[in-house]
Amino acid sequence: MSAPDGTPVGAERSIGQLVAAATTEMSALVHDEIALAKAQLKQDVKRGAVSGGAFSAAGAVLIFSLPMLSFALAYGIRTWSDWNLAICFLLSFAANVLVAAVLALIGTVFAKKAKKGKGPQKVAASVKETAGVLQNAKPHPRPEPVEDAVEAVARSSS
Repeated sequence: MSAPDGTPVGAERSIGQLVAAATTEMSALVHDEIALAKAQLKQDVKRGAVSGGAFSAAGAVLIFSLPMLSFALAYGIRTWSDWNLAICFLLSFAANVLVAAVLALIGTVFAKKAKKGKGPQKVAASVKETAGVLQNAKPHPRPEPVEDAVEAVARSSS
């Protein structure tokens, strides 16, 4: 088994190797956090697009279906009942408005979901938490053999 930089686990690594490994791991962590933020932002944009599409569909249904559906429904009501033709047209219009209201309600639900999406805020909080943990992290002291400690002091003093 070996460490990410290729040195065997348990072997003494220099400070430079430790710093390089920590830098590599921090870089990978930052890249992963950015990828997560992108994915969550993509999901929020998709919800917004669904909302816009639902609102557009509601408008299209209201505009394009009114003449044809109104005439068909009004004359159908007139055929089944002997009501005045004006009342039949009003009932036909009310049915079209009801369909448009349902589509607008669906659009509103998706718009609220897109607005509540806090993908980038969650990632930012996660990054802050990770940075806080790393700032408070202290390395565990390793017992050094007496001979190595003497050589280290000799090297540092020269």
